Amino acid sequence: MTKIPLQFHHNGRDVAIFVDGGTNLLVALRELIGDMTPKFGCGQGGCGTCSVLVDGELHLSCLTLAETVAGRSVETLDGMKQGPNLHPLQRAFADHFAAQCGYCTPGMLMAAKALLERNPAPSRADVIEAISGNICRCTGYEPIINAILAAAGGRVSA
Repeated sequence: MTKIPLQFHHNGRDVAIFVDGGTNLLVALRELIGDMTPKFGCGQGGCGTCSVLVDGELHLSCLTLAETVAGRSVETLDGMKQGPNLHPLQRAFADHFAAQCGYCTPGMLMAAKALLERNPAPSRADVIEAISGNICRCTGYEPIINAILAAAGGRVSA
């Protein structure tokens, strides 16, 4: 099979890789770039744990063909922090015990970031809608919702 050259921005830096046709973005990120923060969950777009931002919009990386991000910006959980400093959303998740097993956390944080970038003062209903594509089997969602609302109260940006 012929390899396809692919260049895009990953967490603020330019990357260039070769992918097989039909390779999904999740595989490209984890196996070819080494970014293990998007998780493999269901592989069918039903759990949300593989969520990433592509040009600021939430995408399920398991359903996104890698070649469709050519020239675009892809942000994962690893790109949220600034060096050793956690992003305010990450800090809110820690402060509100919004991660138990942690498997859903990358997708939840990316969904929350996408929400707060387009709506910095969301209602509880807005938060629930924004994370509705992400399944959490541990927390009961309340700590996650509270963390996002707390981060919004602190006016989270970028």
